[in-house]
Formats: sequence, structure tokens, C-alpha cells
Amino acid sequence: MPENSQGELTKDEKKLIRELGGDLGAGRTPYADLASRIGLTEDQVIGLIRGLRERGLLRRFGATLRHQKSGFTANAMVAWRVPDERLDEVGNLLASFREVTHCYHRHPAPGWNNNLYTMIHAENQEACHRLAARMAKEAAVDEYELLFSDEEFKKTSMRYFA
Repeated sequence: MPENSQGELTKDEKKLIRELGGDLGAGRTPYADLASRIGLTEDQVIGLIRGLRERGLLRRFGATLRHQKSGFTANAMVAWRVPDERLDEVGNLLASFREVTHCYHRHPAPGWNNNLYTMIHAENQEACHRLAARMAKEAAVDEYELLFSDEEFKKTSMRYFA
């Protein structure tokens, strides 16, 4: 695979990334199927994926679980108020909970002092409240607010080179 010291992507890498933004496919040979769609061999696709990973451009593959259909009917963004000097400690601790799918720091907006956010998933809203309370206790953080999703208008993966 061509390596570019500036991190520029080749034409084949861009074609691959464009395809990886969609569904990989549920067939028995997903990489071969993907390769066929973009005019490469399966070995070329695997080599390109390895190269993107080695260069730090591809972090992971993920599967999307339709949580409502699987019994997890509630999710909440928990907005935490964490002292700046504890952000790394608390962020890493909260991110370690298996029920957390997203965890990130944001600078507070005017009138809003929360600065750390976790997306949690559970069977119902009460279970989300119990989970957040357990997380708060373990992290020794008393100030937080749960923001529940009421309706989903859009949920897609980012599309690159579309």
C-alpha cells in the first residue's frame, strides 16, 4: 500500500472509506463483497484497512444495535459537572461502564455548568436513573442531570467522500 508521510489518502483508500461508512453486509464474505463493490480484491481491501489502522486513521469497526428492538427502550445523555482537575480521572472511570457508549468533555455553555457527558442505555428510565446514581457514587460526583431521548429523528453514520 502506498504510504504518504502527509497522511493523504489514495484513491483506493477513499473508495474504501466511502463504502465503510455504510453497512458492511451480513454475508459470509463481507470483505470480499466489499472488494467486489469497489473493484479491488479481498486481500487489497484487508491491506488497505490494516494500513489505515496502522496510520491511526481508522480506529474501529462498529455494529449498530437497534436498542429499542432489543429491549433497551431508554437512553439518556448524562450531563455531569466535574471539577476541571478531575476530568481525566472521572471521564476514564465513567467511560469504563459497559452501559456507556459515548463519553466526552465539552466546555460549558453560558448558563450551563456541566462539562462531561455520557450516553447510557438501559431497559427503562428508572434503570437509567439507578445507573447514573451508581456511576455518580463511584465517581464521587454529586452534580449531574439526565437528558432523556423522546424521539429519534435521525441516526446515521458519518459519510465520507460521498
